[in-house]
Amino acid sequence: MWLVFMAMRRPVTILVAVIAVVLTSFMAIRQMKVDIFPQLGAPAIYVAQPYGGMDPSQMEGYLTYYYEYHFLYITGIEHVESKNIQGISLMKLVFHPETDMSQAMGEVVGYVNRARAFMPPGAVPPFIMRFDAGSVPVAQLVFSSTTRSVPEMQDRSLRHCPAYRRRRRSAAASARSWCASIPRSSDNIGCRPTKSSLR
Repeated sequence: MWLVFMAMRRPVTILVAVIAVVLTSFMAIRQMKVDIFPQLGAPAIYVAQPYGGMDPSQMEGYLTYYYEYHFLYITGIEHVESKNIQGISLMKLVFHPETDMSQAMGEVVGYVNRARAFMPPGAVPPFIMRFDAGSVPVAQLVFSSTTRSVPEMQDRSLRHCPAYRRRRRSAAASARSWCASIPRSSDNIGCRPTKSSLR
């Protein structure tokens, strides 16, 4: 109630304050930087180590333990989370917000190779994935036909669709066909933020 009384006693002061708030808001919005690829959560790298025939406790004892031990020496690491299931070990490496993720990725690969010296025989190299704005797909092209087979559709998309062909060969985009997860008639196209510019 006291706000109403103060506004009635000093209307000019309240009017000047409202105009000042509006002007500073307008100036702040105009000077705000626009980021087309904002930071998507905490910077993280995922490591997936498959090894057939081991139960979760064996995966933790023979594989995950050595990875976690070596990952503690990576620059900028905040913590390591791991989950062991039948035949696979999944590890999430979370880094501090200002960490250079390119350097961190190089260090992760180096320490993964070092930890593999302690692995049981027959251990294959793990999958190392970095999830940020530059590594997730930004578009999915799906070609479908009721009369043509999948190889014919792939051939026609590569030969007769120039934009798709340029995108496949462009240095600014990385196209990958995921045979195991999606049909062969689809492609994921990712965009690298360092190669794109705001126009």
